[in-house]
Amino acid sequence: MKCPFCRAEDTQVIDSRVNDQANSIRRRRKCGRCEKRFTTYEHIELSLPQIIKQDAKREEFNREKLLHSMSRALHKRPVPAEYIDQALETIITKILALGEREINSRDLGEFVMHELKKLDKVAYIRFASVYRSFSDVEDFNNAIKDLD
Repeated sequence: MKCPFCRAEDTQVIDSRVNDQANSIRRRRKCGRCEKRFTTYEHIELSLPQIIKQDAKREEFNREKLLHSMSRALHKRPVPAEYIDQALETIITKILALGEREINSRDLGEFVMHELKKLDKVAYIRFASVYRSFSDVEDFNNAIKDLD
C-alpha cells in the first residue's frame, strides 16, 4: 500500500478492525518514510446489481457515488464518518440480500432515505427534497410530518 502523502511503498499496519457486519476491514497504517498515518478499508468484492435509472438506462452500482450523495445530504451535520460507513454497508447488505441482478433506482433511494432518517433528520429532509423533487413548501411539510 502506497502512502497517500509521500507515495512511499513502505507502510506498516498499526491496527485492524472488522466492522459490525464482518464484511470489511478498517486498517490504520503508518508510513515508514514520512511517519504520517492514514486509514484504508478492505471490502469484499461481490457482484452488485445494475441500477435501473428513471429514464430506463442501466448503470453499474457505484459505491463511491452512493457515498457522495449521502455525504452531500450530511454536509456540516454532526454525524461521524464511521456511522456513515455503517449506513452505507447496511444499504449494500440490503441490496445483496435481494439477490437481484438489477435494482430500480427508486428502491435504492428508499434504502438511503431509511438510513438517513436514522442518522440525521435534517440530512433525511435534504436528501428527500432532491430525491422526491420537492416543488413547494407543502412537500417539505409532508416530509417533516413523515418523520414523526
